[in-house]
Amino acid sequence: MTAGGPTWDAVVVGGGVAGLVAARDLAAAGLRTVVLDADAEPGGAVRGHTVAGLRLDAGAESFATRGGTVAAYLGELGLRDRVCLPASHGSWVHLPSGDGPLPRAGLLGIPSEPFAADVRRTIGLVGALRASLDRVLPARVGAAAPSLGALVRARLGARVLDRLVRPVVAGVHASDPDDLDVGAVSPGLPAALRESRSLTRAVRTLRASAPAGSAVQGIEGGLHVLVDTLVADLRAQGVEVRTGTRARRLRPDPAEAVAYDVELGEGTALRTRRVVLASPAAADLLAEHAPGGSLPSLDAGAVVTLVTLVVDAPALDGAPRGTGVLVAREASDVTAKALTHATAKWPWLARTVPAGRHVVRLSYGRAGDADRVPDDEDALVDLGLRDASVLLGARLDRSVLVGSAVVRWTQALPRPSAAHREAVAQVRATAAALPGVAVCGAWTAGNGLASVIPDARAAASALVG
Repeated sequence: MTAGGPTWDAVVVGGGVAGLVAARDLAAAGLRTVVLDADAEPGGAVRGHTVAGLRLDAGAESFATRGGTVAAYLGELGLRDRVCLPASHGSWVHLPSGDGPLPRAGLLGIPSEPFAADVRRTIGLVGALRASLDRVLPARVGAAAPSLGALVRARLGARVLDRLVRPVVAGVHASDPDDLDVGAVSPGLPAALRESRSLTRAVRTLRASAPAGSAVQGIEGGLHVLVDTLVADLRAQGVEVRTGTRARRLRPDPAEAVAYDVELGEGTALRTRRVVLASPAAADLLAEHAPGGSLPSLDAGAVVTLVTLVVDAPALDGAPRGTGVLVAREASDVTAKALTHATAKWPWLARTVPAGRHVVRLSYGRAGDADRVPDDEDALVDLGLRDASVLLGARLDRSVLVGSAVVRWTQALPRPSAAHREAVAQVRATAAALPGVAVCGAWTAGNGLASVIPDARAAASALVG
């Protein structure tokens, strides 16, 4: 086994946002750093791609504003002036009983005001009356709920769960609320619930500092601009970003108390004193160092398939379903779980296309839906056009199609179940027992940049000392 050049001060395994953020802090501390990414290009689920001449997001396209963490970091990168709000059209849910708006002042579909006009339109008077009981139910109701779904069902009833929360959670986490731990999907919700003794009041408290329409933000040009900026910054600092490079083993150097060989295969390795594991695949590198030589399996998440369509369709100029539509599982006329009307959601994107041209993106990949999603890309595009026609109420077919793209993501959205959290705890404990090793990423911190960025910076900080 030979070392790949001189000893590195730090090796980061995984070139998604977490790995790039950690590498930037390590380099800023004066450490000679290399990033290894198994994919052909860095960025993970925040990469960009080109469709019909437009540079668009191939994965995530917005970030949660909670805590101001992401916006502050973008300011450090010189991107503060490019942070932007989505248009205030609101979004909808597609139900067997008809389409209805999602609550503008809600959290994961949980409304703060059950009798608000948009909520009542979607869940009906019966649903609103049932949900309003939340304000008078004893605090013990739902207090021991094992999942988000059980909590919502107990406090607000089945209509809120099925018509609002379940479609939102499927779109955001590619999972079912009955499989998700409350604290994992909304870290502040359990404490707010205990204090307010009401789920709707707890949501109102959490949303008090985030007015309707500003729970998420984006970047002019697309969220992938973050990745482009990070990579450029890293290279300016002398960080080497190696793509198409997979780390295969983490082997301690028996000759030194704190040193590792990160084996790459074909007899090569990188020697270092600091290792950041910023990829779910990197967890495999820790397995042989765990008690008993194995670790529990992390949640692999659903395979998420994104179909982007660029269409000439003036009928969409009025944003008939606002910024997009989430689909209830019971709606059998549509296979997609969500649709984003990107040119209606992001004013900067609308300004870049000719009049009447629109960008629509459909998401597929609920748990258990694999058999309903075709493998063939042409078939997927045809399915996307059919689903978009139903969801937007406008006829869309190949005759209006300007361009399309299909992207499949695996391990991009680990479902934050109790079992996954326990597995993550064991991964973190194993890493903590190895001097100079830290872990970070959505697979450990939770989905979304608001969770990923501070976790990555903490991992780097722990190694700088």
